[in-house]
Amino acid sequence: MTPTAEPSGDRGRHETPEERADRRWTDLLQELRVAQTGVQILFGFLLAVVFQSRFAELSDTDRNIYVVTVMLGSATAAALIGPVSYHRLLTGRRLKPQTVVWASRMTVLGLVLLFCTMCSTLLLILRVALHNSLALWLVGGMAVWFLACWFAFPVRALARSSPPDGEERPGPE
Repeated sequence: MTPTAEPSGDRGRHETPEERADRRWTDLLQELRVAQTGVQILFGFLLAVVFQSRFAELSDTDRNIYVVTVMLGSATAAALIGPVSYHRLLTGRRLKPQTVVWASRMTVLGLVLLFCTMCSTLLLILRVALHNSLALWLVGGMAVWFLACWFAFPVRALARSSPPDGEERPGPE
């Protein structure tokens, strides 16, 4: 271990703050690549819907759901692409640890917005496809599934993990 390296977390890593920020940034970029691709594809399809001939047949309620869904999709894309801009504008200013923290927060916000976008998209599609209240029940069930996969399971794993012998649990990656 070099004199400037400090132990971090309960994994036995010995990283300087800069090395940890570099690792966390790389991890975050990998996560963003997955989320951004899906959001961009979904958003592209949403934008194309308004140009379909059947769009004129939608009820006012469905049109309103569509507008909310497009706005949510826009906000989601902004939040998940935002960390790239944040990094680009701050590169070379010795602010990487702070950049990683803010980019991570934007990513979590983007995931919350993606949850809302997915539910809104499902609601629109299922209302048009089913024309009955079953659509709400199906969206509600899927919303619970999204919440479980994206938030409840990770929080449960975090709660069940125990730091070794009196060490403090590290902060969010």
